[in-house]
Amino acid sequence: MRPFWNGTISFGLVNIPVGVFPATKTNELKFNFLHEKDLGKIHNERVCEKCEKKIPYEEVVRGYKFDEDRFVPLTKEDFEKVNLEAAKNISILDFVDPKEVDPMFFDQPYYLVPDKKGEKAYILLREALKERNKIGIAKIIFHTREHLAALKASGDALMLDLMHFSDEIKKPEDLNLPTDSSVNKKELAMAEKLVESMAGHFHPEKYHDTYRENLLKLIGDKLEGKEVKSRPKGKQATNVIDIMSKLKASLEQSSGRRKKKSA
Repeated sequence: MRPFWNGTISFGLVNIPVGVFPATKTNELKFNFLHEKDLGKIHNERVCEKCEKKIPYEEVVRGYKFDEDRFVPLTKEDFEKVNLEAAKNISILDFVDPKEVDPMFFDQPYYLVPDKKGEKAYILLREALKERNKIGIAKIIFHTREHLAALKASGDALMLDLMHFSDEIKKPEDLNLPTDSSVNKKELAMAEKLVESMAGHFHPEKYHDTYRENLLKLIGDKLEGKEVKSRPKGKQATNVIDIMSKLKASLEQSSGRRKKKSA
């Protein structure tokens, strides 16, 4: 596998040459749009709305709209001119306690892999982050835009986690969220018991994309000419009047599952 980005990590006067590799993959099923009558594929074509001609990809440029139907065209070279030095550098600005960073800020993880010249400095940074329990807050330019990012030690790897800037996080003040004034102590105590009864440890391998699995089964059934049955509809919202009985029943159900596991 080849890195899709090469550059350096810099902190203080230390520079570590690295390549960036995806740390996740998508298992999303891909579909084509088809003409219902003959199942022919429907294509998305790049057509210019002025000349009404199909445009080859090499003639497509980005444009910034500054007025109604008026644009400033920008080339790849224009983006590089803005900050050429930063374009290939992961510049660490601060080392912070990971507990201080709200998970809401994290977006997309990547692996950082050093080239031979940078292996020792890579190990030193990785182990220093582990020993001091810190993450590095950095800036990086990906895909023609600057990102905030976090450098983390994870096993033998340094990971780069792209982050949102603070002005990209929407505030909840305008969402008309409910207050706790309508909840009594008895209801809260029961809810806390249910949470405690369902408490456990995070083992990511036990969670599956059941929607994808069910969709693959449906596709297999259709290929085999089997009848496809509808699944049960989604659960209805709990009635406010009935909430205590639902909490009690949930607690009993959770306790029963725990007993079965321990038996």
